[in-house]
Amino acid sequence: MYDVLVVDDDFMVAEIHRRFVERVDGFRATGVARTGAEALSAVAELRPDLVLLDVYLPDMTGLNVLHRLRADGNRVGVIMITAARELDTVRGALDGGAADYLIKPFEFDQLRAKLVAYAARADALATEGGADQSMIDALFGGAAAAAKATLPKGLGAETAGLVLDAVRATGEVSAAECAELVGISRVSARRYLEYFLGTGALELRLQYGTGRPERRYRAVSAPTVR
Repeated sequence: MYDVLVVDDDFMVAEIHRRFVERVDGFRATGVARTGAEALSAVAELRPDLVLLDVYLPDMTGLNVLHRLRADGNRVGVIMITAARELDTVRGALDGGAADYLIKPFEFDQLRAKLVAYAARADALATEGGADQSMIDALFGGAAAAAKATLPKGLGAETAGLVLDAVRATGEVSAAECAELVGISRVSARRYLEYFLGTGALELRLQYGTGRPERRYRAVSAPTVR
C-alpha cells in the first residue's frame, strides 16, 4: 500500500484528487496540504511514499517544495500535478527528481496510469538482489517501460510487444481489432490493452454510438523537449 499526500491550494481540486487516489488499488490518500509550508510539514509528519504536488501554491512554488525536500535528503516520490506547461517548469521538475508530470485538467484514467507506473518502478527497485541489464534499461527508459518489465502473471512479454506494435502501427484500435491483428482472443487483447493503459503507455478514447461506448486505445506520444 502506497501512502499519498495531495498538495493543492484549491479545496475542491484537492478533494477530487484525493478521491481519485482512493479509487486506485494499492494507494491511499493520507493527507492534504494547501500551501508549500503545509506540504513540507506534512511530509515530515506523515512520511508518505508519494506526493501529488501542484506548482502554483500561495506561499512558494511546488518546485521550491520539491527542491527543499531534495536538499534535506528526502527521497519521497513526487508527481507534479499542475496546469504549468512551461518547459522551464518541466526542466525544474526533472532536475528535482520528480517521478512524473501530469497536466491539469485530466481524467481519472490518466492519474491511475501515472500511479500504476510509479508503483511498477518502485516495486522493481524494491526487488532483492541485483538487476540485470534489461531491468536497468527499463528503469532508465521510464516508468511505463519499468511496468512492462514486470508484467503480471498470465501476460507474456512477446505478446505484449506485439500488442503495442499493433496499436502503434494502426494508430488506434479496439480490443476486437487488436485481437485480429495479433492473433489472440478478444479477452486476451483486452487484458493487454488495459494493462498498458494502466502503465501510461496507452491512452483511452470512448467512441459513442448506439449502446455502450466502444473503448479504443492509442499510444501515448512522448513530448519533444528542445
